[in-house]
Amino acid sequence: MTSLVSARNVSKSFGALHAVDDVSFDIEKGRIMGLIGPNGAGKTTLLKAMLGLTDCQGSLSVLGLDPFRQRRELMQNICFIADVAVLPRWIRVDQLLDFLESVHPRFSRSRAEELLAKTDINSKSKVRQLSKGMVTQLHLSIITAIDAKLLVLDEPTIGLDIIFRKEFYGNLLNDYFDGERTIIITTHQVEEIENLLTDVMFINHGKVVLDAKMDDIPERYVELLTSGDNAAKAQQFSPIYEREVFGKKVFTFEGVDRDQLTGLGELRTPDIADLFVAKVKGGSA
Repeated sequence: MTSLVSARNVSKSFGALHAVDDVSFDIEKGRIMGLIGPNGAGKTTLLKAMLGLTDCQGSLSVLGLDPFRQRRELMQNICFIADVAVLPRWIRVDQLLDFLESVHPRFSRSRAEELLAKTDINSKSKVRQLSKGMVTQLHLSIITAIDAKLLVLDEPTIGLDIIFRKEFYGNLLNDYFDGERTIIITTHQVEEIENLLTDVMFINHGKVVLDAKMDDIPERYVELLTSGDNAAKAQQFSPIYEREVFGKKVFTFEGVDRDQLTGLGELRTPDIADLFVAKVKGGSA
């Protein structure tokens, strides 16, 4: 497989703050990567480096290009939705399509109109007349009408209701992802995208604390719900994190064979949100 994004010892500092601290990773073609981290973890800085919006130390290649020095060429093959509306509020929907048709060689107006026909958006409406959900629908219709190799979504559904969030991700899979394109998603609503992801990366304090394929998670991590003497026995296997739920202990283990824990309680694969807490808080501890 060919890496669409390749990072080696990438760092970015703002004075004494190490926003991205010596990270290395690869994102392969045809994958859906979840980039997860708390506020201030370095996610946005890392995305800006990938998009050529800021320079960095180390080696960073996106689609075989240096994103900072070859940004114009790179942007012809990347689509980006930020966590804030960036569409001009004064423009009409049909005028926006006119503009994109004139400036972007990979934009398909017919495809955009086909997608917008599935919404309640009026082509004569101005952006400022649309609800937040409609603006996101408009933005998604635009970017999915561009034949790009990489889509970057930075908190794309923030502030939207749960029904629209589910529709957003459903449309993303049905109308955009085809196994050839690559998608990078950052969100705090991890539970809503967990079933979409093929890969996950956790970042905290500028460092990557987990970079894994979703298929590998059950083999590497296991949660144990237990109590009493069994809890004491489980401690011997050095859990990376523990918490208490209704008087029982929940242990998270990394690299421990499930057979060793059999009989000590209820075993399950941690969901991404619980695993994130375990890796971040356990690492801090």
